[in-house]
Amino acid sequence: MEILPGLGTPLVQIGESREVVECKLGTPVHPGRLDRAVYQTSPMLVLSYTDIETVEIVEIAYSGDGGEEAWFDGVQLTYRFLDDVVADLAARGHRAEPIDIGYRFEPGFALFSVGSRSPRDLDPAADEDDPRRICEGVLVAPFDYFDAPDEEEVEQYIRDRIEAAGLSGPEAEELRDFLKQSFGG
Repeated sequence: MEILPGLGTPLVQIGESREVVECKLGTPVHPGRLDRAVYQTSPMLVLSYTDIETVEIVEIAYSGDGGEEAWFDGVQLTYRFLDDVVADLAARGHRAEPIDIGYRFEPGFALFSVGSRSPRDLDPAADEDDPRRICEGVLVAPFDYFDAPDEEEVEQYIRDRIEAAGLSGPEAEELRDFLKQSFGG
């Protein structure tokens, strides 16, 4: 499946309503949280929705073992060693910026690895301690989406979570401390 950087894929694009998506793809196989849903496509799509039920992020998962994968500019993105993908994209003039779990690219996509696959999945001769990461998915969103949040955005996120949980007093402070730590503060 070819990605459309900053836009989505030929199947689903950022800004489409959940209703339009589900008319095309059917109901999710795993509805997940209210703002995320998994759809039975090949490769599998995980869509994140805004609070007004429009697509905010299109995630394309790896298929593996001969299934259809995500592609861009003639390069297979998923189910390959992440560094090889980045090198192939760089050879085509696409500059990568490291992010916490992978790399982001202009004009709007990121490659990621969460370490759920072993290098032995692609290279049976790999050592047990082989550090190579496998590209497990692609996130498609506008480039700025992948910026780290600033302090004000972190504080607003924390306030929203505390309010949504209906907490106050010591419980609210405990959640605040936990969330601050998860953002590295």
